[in-house]
Amino acid sequence: MELLFAGLTPVFIVIFTVILSSLKQINEFERGVQFTFGRFSGVLEPGWRIVLPIFQTWQKVDIRTKVVEEPDQDVITQDNVSTKITAVIYYKIIDAQKAILEVENFYWAVSQLAQTTMRNVIGEVTLDQLLSQRHELAVKIRNIVEKSAGQWGLDVSSVELKDIKLPENMVRTMGKQAEAEREKRATIISSEGEVIASKNLAIAAKTMSETPGALHLRTLNSINDISSDQSNTVVFTVPMEILHAIEGFKKK
Repeated sequence: MELLFAGLTPVFIVIFTVILSSLKQINEFERGVQFTFGRFSGVLEPGWRIVLPIFQTWQKVDIRTKVVEEPDQDVITQDNVSTKITAVIYYKIIDAQKAILEVENFYWAVSQLAQTTMRNVIGEVTLDQLLSQRHELAVKIRNIVEKSAGQWGLDVSSVELKDIKLPENMVRTMGKQAEAEREKRATIISSEGEVIASKNLAIAAKTMSETPGALHLRTLNSINDISSDQSNTVVFTVPMEILHAIEGFKKK
């Protein structure tokens, strides 16, 4: 009997070792793509799962949202301006089976697809459109990438144009243009103010000319304003109208 148990002990050890090596842990944010004799046999859900050695293999897939920053891409706009653009892509795996079976390396595939799409989309717009319609262009790139990535079991949630770098000479030119626009606007505002002021002065002059004594009162008011500061020395000639006004007061 002892010899029988002694003979079974190595067998139990081997079985126990096989079972332990067959247990695979899959976390909540992961999925496992299982193959049996080289053929797809199912997707393993989170938890402890058994994968038989030799007969079965599996590949772990992370289904959390991934953030991929594309390096500076040299692109040329429709008006032949060379720029460097950095983009950020947010995507996640929604079908682990397709992500493994439909494309060899979905990380690389998404990156290359985004770079190519970005060059094509930016090449169809001018520099002004690129700077003013950044969000719209990012949405367009995302829609195009999503169409192809969806066939690989991926969902592209967002594409953002993070940075747009322009040549130094173009930056200086745009700075001069912006300064010219500001000067133009300032000149327009100043001229509009002059027009309004001239109209008001014309109305005031007409009112003074049509109202007896208005000009005299205005002259006296101006003298009073000037004389309020004792450091001022005022030298002026008395208009004949003031003398006539004084004579008028004496007659009354």
